[in-house]
Amino acid sequence: MTTAEDATLTREELLARAKKPSQEAMRLHPFYRGKIQTGLKCVVRGLDDFAIWYTPGVAAPCRAIQENQDLAYEYTNKGNTVAVVSDGTRVLGLGDIGPAAGMPVMEGKALLFKYLGGVDAVPLCLDTKDPYAIIQAVKLVQPSFGGINLEDISQPKCFRVLDMLRSDPEVNIPVWHDDQQGTATVILAGVINALKVVGKRLEDINVALIGTGAANVATLRLLLASGVQFGRVIASDSKGILHPDREDIARRKVEFVDKWRICQNSNAKGRQGSPADAMRGADLCVACSRPGPGTILPEWVKGMAEDGIIFACANPIPEIWPWEAKEAGARVVGTGRSDFPNQVNNSLGFPGIFRGVLDVRATTITDEMAIAAAEELACCAEERGIDDENILPTMDDWEVFPREAAAVGLRAQEQGVARLSVSHDELLSKARMTIRQSQDMTRFLMEKGLIPPVPAE
Repeated sequence: MTTAEDATLTREELLARAKKPSQEAMRLHPFYRGKIQTGLKCVVRGLDDFAIWYTPGVAAPCRAIQENQDLAYEYTNKGNTVAVVSDGTRVLGLGDIGPAAGMPVMEGKALLFKYLGGVDAVPLCLDTKDPYAIIQAVKLVQPSFGGINLEDISQPKCFRVLDMLRSDPEVNIPVWHDDQQGTATVILAGVINALKVVGKRLEDINVALIGTGAANVATLRLLLASGVQFGRVIASDSKGILHPDREDIARRKVEFVDKWRICQNSNAKGRQGSPADAMRGADLCVACSRPGPGTILPEWVKGMAEDGIIFACANPIPEIWPWEAKEAGARVVGTGRSDFPNQVNNSLGFPGIFRGVLDVRATTITDEMAIAAAEELACCAEERGIDDENILPTMDDWEVFPREAAAVGLRAQEQGVARLSVSHDELLSKARMTIRQSQDMTRFLMEKGLIPPVPAE
């Protein structure tokens, strides 16, 4: 729904619409008892085929893989399977709710992986808060997977887990933390196009970061790599603006390495104060902090530069409602939700990115690969036409995902982190076929009633 249509609704109607997805989720989750299941991809012409797919025939590919480990990608589904790993310590905007309560999110992630990227994903919710136990668990399960998607792990633990797994020579599959890299990728794509809409350049803007957790730390890294000047960034956490005299961060700088780096290199004017002070004069505000409403106040938005851009990315409720931000003077407003214009959500990123990563058997996912995905996302939206309320593709634009996959796979090869050499056209064609097959399969099961229709309210 557009902002123009929003204007015809009362505040109560807007709030009621915003609550609808949660109400439907409580009705439909128990009806379907989850969102994913195991399906077959090989023929079963009769019981005799079990001798091929299981014993005794299966011993032959087992022996072949024993001789050459890479054949696991040819003889099994390893190369198209990702583990969604979480300890449930930072689930959406809900915080530390535990691994069992995090399962609906991880299943939802697996659904998006399959439908949008053609990737088979398995939720693995771990009953531990120990970062080293999480690292060990990932290392132990990696023979079964082509990649690892870390999800909803609290900071600073999430940084340590990702960094140690990516640098471990015993880990030979890509490890990605979607709350860091995925969110940052889509935010960068949104920033690229929002700046085109308002006629500003990355090199010239003042940036306010509200929240310095996993998402905004990674977002800052990609923004800096794309041209934003570090001194023109003002970041704030729950205790206020980050600056070199923040003794609370200095005392824990070994633990909060990234926050201490921000203290030392950002905020060239030495500004201190609250998040409201951080937003004063900002061209761009990226908020990945405490769910709202009321985390960001309209009067703070009024203090931003003309044609201000706000991405209020907290889930399930953004830091400020979009209509409030618009009324306060913001020109472009994005949230993490699909029921408002400009959804800035990592669901636009990870399915296509992993599709490309798996199709070239990449060993890691670099920032340059994430930037390639962001640029392709921005390009897809610009080709369609961008304006205040359309700066990014939507998940309905399914062609975005194969295009992202091809861009990522190509960049992986350029950087020397791909095991396979595949042309752009081949990557695009394979991704289109795989994703289309996944969506066709879902539609077929729905048409046949094998996925039951949604019951009437």
